[in-house]
Parts: sequence; C-alpha cells; structure tokens
Amino acid sequence: MDVVVVVVYLLASSATLFNHRMVANIPVHLVLVAASCLVLVFRRDRPLAVLAILSVFEVINIAMVPSASNIGASLWFALYAVALSYRGVFSFSVAAVASIPLIAYTLLFYQYPAEFLTPDGPSAGESNVITVIVLVLANVIATGLGASVRRGREHEAELRQWAVRNAQLASIAERNRIAREMHDVVAHSLTVMVALSDGAAVVVKRNPDQAGEVLGQLSHTGRTALADMRRVLGVLRDDSGTDSRSPQPDHTDLAALFEGFRQAGMPLSVTQSGPSLPGDPALQLTVYRIVQESLTNVLRYGTSVSRVRVLIDNDPAQGTLKVAVADDGHGSLDASMGTGQGIVGMRERARIYAGTVDAGPSSHGGWTVDVALHPAAGRD
Repeated sequence: MDVVVVVVYLLASSATLFNHRMVANIPVHLVLVAASCLVLVFRRDRPLAVLAILSVFEVINIAMVPSASNIGASLWFALYAVALSYRGVFSFSVAAVASIPLIAYTLLFYQYPAEFLTPDGPSAGESNVITVIVLVLANVIATGLGASVRRGREHEAELRQWAVRNAQLASIAERNRIAREMHDVVAHSLTVMVALSDGAAVVVKRNPDQAGEVLGQLSHTGRTALADMRRVLGVLRDDSGTDSRSPQPDHTDLAALFEGFRQAGMPLSVTQSGPSLPGDPALQLTVYRIVQESLTNVLRYGTSVSRVRVLIDNDPAQGTLKVAVADDGHGSLDASMGTGQGIVGMRERARIYAGTVDAGPSSHGGWTVDVALHPAAGRD
C-alpha cells in the first residue's frame, strides 16, 4: 500500500513535467516531490507529524512552482491516514487546521499563472477562489473516506469481539450443563451403590440368592456410572467442535430408574396421569434428571422414610407438565452434607421450559419437590 500511495502521488505530480516549458523551478519541484514521497511512507506510524510536514511542503510548492499539478495532493493521503487513526471530530478539526496555510496563501498571495487564463474564462481572483473550493472539497472527501473506513473497521472489530464473547459464554454455559450432568451421574450412582452394598451386607447370610441379585444390580449400576462418566469426560476433552457437546444419557427410561431405587430399598410408589411424555429428548432428559436428583436426595439424606411418592401429571390441554416427589422422612442425618447444587441444577433445567421448582420440608414431615414445566416454551 505504501508503494501504491507513492505511485499515485507521482502520477499526480508527473503532469508538471510534461508542461515543463510553462513551469519554472523544475528542480525545486522534483526535490519537493521526492521529499513528499519519503514522508508519505511514514503516514501510518506518525499521521499528525506527516500531515504537519506536508502542509509546509504544500505552501512551499505552490509558492515556488505556481503551475504545479500536484498542489494539495499529498494532503489527501495524510488526512486519510489521520482519519483512520483518530475519531471523526478530531480528524475534521485537524483537516481544517492543516488546510488553513494553503488556503490563506492561495487567497492572499497566490498569482494564478497567466498562461492558464482565457479571455472568456474566470479572472485570476475568481480562479483562486475556485482553487480554494476544490482544495477544501478534496480535503473533506479524503477525511470523510478515512473516517468511513475507520467506522467500518471498528464495527467489524466489535462484531469479532461479540462473536468471541458469545462463544465464550456459550462454552461456559455448556460446561455448566456438563458439570450438572457429572453431579447427577456421580451423586445418583454412588448413592445407589452405597445403598445396594449395605443391603447386600445385611442379607448375604440370610438369603444368599437375594444378596447375589443385589450385587448384580450393584455391578450394573457401577458399569452404567462408568459409561456415563466416560461420555461426560470425553466431551470435556473434545474441543474440536466436531461432536455435540451435549452429554445426553443413553437412556431416559423412568421405569428402569424407579426399579433401581426400589432394589436399593426405597419404598417407592409412582403415579402417572395423562398421556406419556412428549417425544422431545431434551424434555425427557429434564424430567429424568429432576426425578433422579429428587430420589437420590431422599436416599442420601432422608431418615425413617416409610413412603416415597412420585407424581407425573402431563396435561397437554393446559400446556403443563407437573412432577412431584415427596417422602415422609424426618430430614437429613447431617444438614451440612448437601451443597445445594442439585436443587440449583433442577431449577436451571426447569428454566429451559419456563418452569419452576419448589423444594423444601413438608408441613407433614419429610421433603417435597414440586416442579411445573411448560413443554411448549422449550420449542420457542
């Protein structure tokens, strides 16, 4: 680009050489052109200094070579560079200041070459005014082009920054979802495995066959947990973007989930009203994880639990899907055991479907989780 600017300026200055018989001080003209070309090379690094130097060169050029064809041309490139580096108001103010010396000399001292005047054309004074108007318009256009390019570049930079921020936020949100999946997998699987191992230890002497079934279920739960953890950790390791970052489970079979808790010794009753769950996999996963988290908390923290009820009420007419999990226990053995992240995760999942989660102790004892989802909201 430096070469292009110098070549264009040389072309603008070359017309003077073709009319050398009508132009005086050709050596001075050549020296000024060479000096201006050298100064223009630094216009991007020192735009204000370059503009100041060229403003002086232009006055010398018009004073020494009145018939020069490049009067004011070097200022165009300098003003464009200033507008690229500084904001619009400052750039136009600098353009006005830089134009004053050349305009003042043209109006007050410049002698328009007589050989360029025609009997029917404008007078020398009128020609000076026309020259000043052309110079001002050219400087305004050069500054305006630079300001326009600057705004375009700033807009592109803002778009790139927005894209980067958006990608970062999306990555953070996705990894938060993955963290919730990890919490669900570890908390559920380990809790069930602990309950199954305790049960096997109790019945191993009394009923070896039943103990074998419990141990088989314990092994199956462990293998399932390992598979889920491999999938989640695999997503965390894969940053290539070629695979989906949504760590979906291989199944969302509520019946199998309920059976697993029953084998762990939970006195569980399930009531489901309305049609089956919609075919939306994300909605099914949301219900699955909410029920899983609620029952896991009962198994981990509940004491003296004699009944656990799960209610799933799908009402397409009202556009609502309600899930309730309640137990009649007497609270946790240790209130500090929980971190509250499970309830936060349930609320974040429900928020996808404009839902709410109310979790807390029941007035009749035990713990209750009430969830209301709006499946249609997740498709908006």
